[in-house]
Amino acid sequence: MAAVTWSHYKGDMTEHKLPDSTLLPSEAPPEAPKGGVLSLDQFAVALEPGQRLIGIDVGTKTLGLALSDVSRMIASALETIRRVKFKPDAAYLLSIAAEHRVGGYVIGLPLNLDGREGPRAQACRAFARNLAALTPAPILLWDERLSTAEAERMLISNDTTRQRRAEVIDKLAATIILQGALDRMRMHSRG
Repeated sequence: MAAVTWSHYKGDMTEHKLPDSTLLPSEAPPEAPKGGVLSLDQFAVALEPGQRLIGIDVGTKTLGLALSDVSRMIASALETIRRVKFKPDAAYLLSIAAEHRVGGYVIGLPLNLDGREGPRAQACRAFARNLAALTPAPILLWDERLSTAEAERMLISNDTTRQRRAEVIDKLAATIILQGALDRMRMHSRG
């Protein structure tokens, strides 16, 4: 990389070579963000070792929750929160996160089959932005196309009653969302 300077006493422009390890202040790499809604790469870097992740399936009436183990290998269904309003829902979610020493949130982003965002995806983005204002922990939006349908198929194949399916579908969908993100992060870290 070369920095160009003017030589005032010679009247000509000279080129000075800088060592490759030297960066100009305007070219310094940006510091990795620690919180907010992040990309997968940023999210993985922002996580502290030994902290769990919480997976969230954001529905209009419920929040399905899943929790990872501290090694971030396995996601397990946690619970379903019946939604009231954002503030009490978020307060309860943050208390669960504190209890389990959660270091990050993986929120399902329900894209349409063609990859475009509809009203549900926009609502999930709004939920993530509002949650980011309340916690310094990083947040990852994870493509969850068909996670609820996959959870429904799994429950039906296990002959789960309709009533029981309604009770567990959201936290099972959150588990599928979180496990997908955990698997991808593991693959990504291997190179």
